[in-house]
Amino acid sequence: MTTLFPPQTAPAPLSMTSAPGGARTAQAFSAAAPVPATAFTDAPSAAGPMAQVGGDFDTYLKMLTTQIKNQDPLNPMEGSDFAVQLATFSGVEQQVRTNALLGQLVGEGSGGLSALAHWIGKEVRTTAPVAFQGSPLTMQIDPARDADQVTLVTLDVSGTEVLREDIGTGTGEVDWSGRRADGTALGHGRYSFRLESALRGEVIATSNVGVFAPVTGAELTAQGTRLTLAGGASTLESEVTALRERGS
Repeated sequence: MTTLFPPQTAPAPLSMTSAPGGARTAQAFSAAAPVPATAFTDAPSAAGPMAQVGGDFDTYLKMLTTQIKNQDPLNPMEGSDFAVQLATFSGVEQQVRTNALLGQLVGEGSGGLSALAHWIGKEVRTTAPVAFQGSPLTMQIDPARDADQVTLVTLDVSGTEVLREDIGTGTGEVDWSGRRADGTALGHGRYSFRLESALRGEVIATSNVGVFAPVTGAELTAQGTRLTLAGGASTLESEVTALRERGS
């Protein structure tokens, strides 16, 4: 039989056991007797399951070392037996880590998707570009209180101004039909809107205009929750200023 360790005169084997107060004391074991499983018992870790796995692995290595030191030098354990023990424990450790990670992902994923569900089928008011497909868009108009002239500026998806309209100083929801002064309609596409409030010919305030659009989908992105809107438009949750039931 091939031996991993040459015969030698070994000192009386020692193991460590926990004493009250956390101190460790030496305890001798017979070379022929197995090492008790409680020979290396560490205090429970407060760092969670992953730290506990690491602690258990360290404990296993200490026990393995003690097992090597205390084996019968005339009848040592085969090297393959040590390899099997180490591989078995390593496999268990990796499985515990994998299960913990999967549990974390499932918890985060289900919670995040559940949080997105309430957006679907609703209408949001957003300052991001929305799709115009010929039907009027409902928008919220809130000019500066002292303004004597209010202009609605329409911008295309690239931010280029395509239309300016004087709309009076009223406030509240209005329907925008997307028509020029000559009655022709703007082409289908995505548009955003800006409000310019003026007093005696001088602009005193500008603000983005929120427009209502139905939500058809939602996803989690690096920038936050992104909502898919009708007509291929989209908006971040941070750009949403109101939420309501569709058609209300």
